[in-house]
Amino acid sequence: MASNRGDIDRRVIRAAEAALAKRKFVTAIDVLVGVGWLEPRRVDEWRQGRVEYLERVTVANLGKISTAMRSFRRWAQARGLKPSETAYLARTRDRRPLRFSKSGDPGIEQAYRTHWVSPELSEKKRARLAERESRPPELVVVSPLRDFTCSACGEEQGGWLIMEDGGPVCMACADMAHLVFWPSGDAALTRRAKAGSRLSAVVVRFSGSRRR
Repeated sequence: MASNRGDIDRRVIRAAEAALAKRKFVTAIDVLVGVGWLEPRRVDEWRQGRVEYLERVTVANLGKISTAMRSFRRWAQARGLKPSETAYLARTRDRRPLRFSKSGDPGIEQAYRTHWVSPELSEKKRARLAERESRPPELVVVSPLRDFTCSACGEEQGGWLIMEDGGPVCMACADMAHLVFWPSGDAALTRRAKAGSRLSAVVVRFSGSRRR
C-alpha cells in the first residue's frame, strides 16, 4: 500500500512539475491528464456539459484519485505555490458551473477548482491570470460533415449545430440563428464584432478522423 502511494506521489510530482514549468501554474486537471488517468478529449466533453462530473471519465478509482489530490496539495504547499480558486463554467448556453466529483462535496469541489500559482508571478500577473482562467468559455458551433437530426425539434437539419446534453441542437432551437458568420483572418474585426454583441461563438469543422 505504501509502495502504491509512493508511485502515485512520484507520478503526481512529475506531472505537476511539468505543468508548472510550462505555464507557471498547475491545475488538478493537469495532474490527472499528466498521470494518464484522464484523456484530453474527455475533458473537452466535460467542458461542453456532456459529462455529468469529471471523475466519471477518469480511468482510476476514487481511492487513487483522492490519494493523488492529497499528494498534489502537499507538493504545491511545499513548493510555496499560491492557491487561486477558479470558476469552471460549462461551454453551454446557460454557462452552468461544472461538477468535478461523484459526491459533489463542496470541499472536494473546491480542491479541484483551486489552481496553484508560482510565487514568481507578481500580484498583478496573478490577478490577471485568475481573471483569464475564470472567464466564461466561448461557445463552440460545429459545422458538421452531413445533415443531422436536431435533438430539440426532431427535424433533419443542415448547417451549423451546437452540442448539448441531449445531442446536436440546430441554430434556431439554440436561439442563435441571428448570429452572422465572420471568416477567420481579421483579428481586429473579430474583436470589434465580439465587443458589440452579447453572444458570440467559435465555428469549428467536425473531423471524422479525429472524432471531434
